Amino acid sequence: MANQPRIEERPERAFVGVRGRVTWDTFGRLADRLPEIVGWLGERGIPMADGPFFKYEVLDPEDRTREFEVVAGVPVGERVRVPGGELFVGTLPAGRYVTVRHVGHPDELFAVTATVLKWAEAKGLAWDMERTEAGEVWGCRLESYKTDPRVEPDLNKWETELAFRLRD
Repeated sequence: MANQPRIEERPERAFVGVRGRVTWDTFGRLADRLPEIVGWLGERGIPMADGPFFKYEVLDPEDRTREFEVVAGVPVGERVRVPGGELFVGTLPAGRYVTVRHVGHPDELFAVTATVLKWAEAKGLAWDMERTEAGEVWGCRLESYKTDPRVEPDLNKWETELAFRLRD
């Protein structure tokens, strides 16, 4: 079940993440990096500012077999230093976002996303997104996980928030 989309203003937010090129079939390779990031933060006493997320940077919604670029990240309260390598510190941009919360299996998010995109189109809203030959390049398109899987292992009870940035 999904709540109705709404528009909200969000501040800039720092995060620690890893970037990858995956397909929907290989997405798990990147998703499996989230516990590594959470563990790295925990070892250093750096608290999470919110739940882990996926930030879709470049994707082709028409071709589900094509590789796309995504960041797996964890928000933090302030910028931190990372040792280099694949981990990096980034910033989620401030701005107006269309958001919706969903309680249910993550597999249902394709349908929830379609509903959000149609809702915004009907309202004449413009995304912070450009269409290129590589696919849709998004300024900020987030899928944030609000449920801790160690506490609630039933995916059908997970709460997820979608947040897509609007063009200024």
